[in-house]
Amino acid sequence: MSNSSVASRQGGQKTAWLFLAPYLALFVAFVLAPIVMGLWISLHDWDPNLPGKPFVGLENYADLVNPDSLAFTPFWDSMQATGIFTLFSVPLLIVVPLAVALVMNQRFRGRNVFRSIYFAPYVLGVAVVGVLWRFLLDANIGLVNYLLGLVGLPETTPWLSSVPEAWVALIGVTIWWTLGFNAVIFLAGLQDVPPELYEAAEVDGAGAWAKFRNVTLPSLRPVTVFVLMITIIASANMFGQSFIMTGGQPGQETRTAIFYIAETGLQNFQMGSAAAGSWVLTLILMLSSVLIFGLLRERGGGRQ
Repeated sequence: MSNSSVASRQGGQKTAWLFLAPYLALFVAFVLAPIVMGLWISLHDWDPNLPGKPFVGLENYADLVNPDSLAFTPFWDSMQATGIFTLFSVPLLIVVPLAVALVMNQRFRGRNVFRSIYFAPYVLGVAVVGVLWRFLLDANIGLVNYLLGLVGLPETTPWLSSVPEAWVALIGVTIWWTLGFNAVIFLAGLQDVPPELYEAAEVDGAGAWAKFRNVTLPSLRPVTVFVLMITIIASANMFGQSFIMTGGQPGQETRTAIFYIAETGLQNFQMGSAAAGSWVLTLILMLSSVLIFGLLRERGGGRQ
């Protein structure tokens, strides 16, 4: 290799690193550094208002798995609330957006307008969504109960202060708010399905359901895995809806894990315990993601 080629290659590498430098700086500052800092805090009895922050090792983690500790019950109750929300919201956030994407993928007048309508709620912030639906679902003056009364249904339903009504409200609002994002991803996947596959299926006499089951779903498998993973992570990190709409009520039934972590760290100033809880939640999500991805990949490989 000539000297000019070596110099050109080195110059190209320097240029590449120069373009990567801003991203790497932001990644270190806003991702890597907080991760390391969070781990460091979880190993201390960390009160930001006090000068002394003694090192306690794994004591904060031990408290989360010790039934006799004060942190055990609140933390695992919040994990249970997170599990309930995730269990019921994720399937609906897969099925409903997929159905919407299938409809929006058809050719009809005003299709772009309907696409915009379904996606529009997603651009709203969680504070706007929470306040809006807290008013609409109010048991006394809410528009939802008023409309239910017009059709002869109970008009005093405590949507935000009783279970399971509170879970129905939180899950329903989340679906209304975020289905547009998943639908757009599914729609992009549908538009990448080769038309020849549908034509071949029609030649074989396949009906609409057979084409959906044998052509659409297999073609969307990579997209579905991606949507499933990001939806699970987003649902497990639900905080704003619960904080604004129900305040964790009734009791602490709808206080999710992120709600507990934020309250413990920012309100009770127990940053070490909050950081430990966030790491436990992170590890559970990582293990769940690896497990789900492995199962779906294994099934996909079996079909191939």
